[in-house]
Amino acid sequence: MNYSACTSILIGAKATMDGSVIIGRNEDAKAAWPKHFVVHPAKTATTPQQFVSTDNGFTMPLPTHAAKYTATPEWTDKYGLFEEDGINEYGVAMSATESTYSNERVLGADPLVKDGIGEEAMVTVVLPYVKTAREGVARLGQLVELYGTSESNGILFADQQEAWYLETGAGHYWVAQRIPDNGYAVIANQMAIQAIDFNDPTNFMFARHLQDFVTKNHLNPHSDRFIWREIFGTQDQSDLYYNTPRVWYGQHVLTPAVHQEPQSFTLPFIQYADHLLAVDDAQAFLSSHYEETPYDPVGAGTAEQKHRFRPISLAKTQESHVLQLRPNMEPALAGIQWLAMGVAAQSVYVPFYAGIDETPAAYHLGAATYDAESAYWVYKLISVLLDAHYHEAWPTVSAVQKDLRIAFKQAVQHTDAVASQLTGPELSHYLTQQATANAALGIRRYRELAATLITQATDLGPLNYQQDLNL
Repeated sequence: MNYSACTSILIGAKATMDGSVIIGRNEDAKAAWPKHFVVHPAKTATTPQQFVSTDNGFTMPLPTHAAKYTATPEWTDKYGLFEEDGINEYGVAMSATESTYSNERVLGADPLVKDGIGEEAMVTVVLPYVKTAREGVARLGQLVELYGTSESNGILFADQQEAWYLETGAGHYWVAQRIPDNGYAVIANQMAIQAIDFNDPTNFMFARHLQDFVTKNHLNPHSDRFIWREIFGTQDQSDLYYNTPRVWYGQHVLTPAVHQEPQSFTLPFIQYADHLLAVDDAQAFLSSHYEETPYDPVGAGTAEQKHRFRPISLAKTQESHVLQLRPNMEPALAGIQWLAMGVAAQSVYVPFYAGIDETPAAYHLGAATYDAESAYWVYKLISVLLDAHYHEAWPTVSAVQKDLRIAFKQAVQHTDAVASQLTGPELSHYLTQQATANAALGIRRYRELAATLITQATDLGPLNYQQDLNL
């Protein structure tokens, strides 16, 4: 199977130190396939609007008013937009998608729809048109039921009050669960949601006639319960190497008191951390590769152990994002889109406030071939240089990452203090200025880092020898 894969995390408000609701995901597809970062201004059209996919021809009408939102589209729309993640002016965050796989039984009963809604369209046709996370779930669910979907996917939604995870399980069927305020969820390319309570609308939403569909087609292996991932998902050998270990590692790091095995089909969807979490914890998880275990590809395990499981952060990551929605602030200031271009483990998360009017020029650049002016390629270059001499170069790279993480934390503190006194255009202008400064700092330090690594590498090539300087 040709896997297209991501890793996701969702954290409830009472599970975080500052009351933030947090969602995040690694967008994993190709090792050299740039992403851009944009702001779409609010628009009100005077004529009917329509979305037409350049990927599969999916077509649907759109409302005439679209709210302002941020997004990370592909460098080309030849294969679709793939806007992937963003925060809108109402403070709703969305990340789409976590690719999953439906089993043959359900696809036999309700096949995927070739020209239905897919990953590449979801953010574009949902995020500008919703005012709460719950509205986002409802809108996407209705679109899946009406038009069908071309893929099985998981989609993350959040606002300042709650986080939701929606999964599509067949051509027209879906379910969504609210993440408990004191809990978190880690997902890795499998159907994740477990027991569905059809009498609990506060915490569950689902397609109309879902139960009838399952009953009519004899899809439930249990007579006394409705376990979504057992009915719609897969449980095969590839899952045990590709998917379950990533969920295990996330829960191992955040809930170490609970002992579990990396190759287990019974890892819970909802878990509870041993301590209150911060945005750093979400970033660290999405940047991880089984550190402090034998399975780390750059660790001390055997050759077989180091390549046994698919890591969370890997070379095929295009960008990684953590969308933080903080309490007791207006949406422009409450939302921070932490964006790491390229491989999260080797990049750095730069903070962009939801209230910005535009993104830095370097984030609009980058095509399939290396471009020194592109933010994506600036960060990707460090991956190439680091991977060539990983153990020699890692201390230098990690030191720069630490410096930047501290600098960006300080920047957020300063921005909050100043921005809390501003409103309207003054606020958005100031937040845009700060975004430009943060982006410039990250790019400048990574360009300097590239110069250092290139210089260090000159003496690390294979055509080398311990030279006698007297000769």
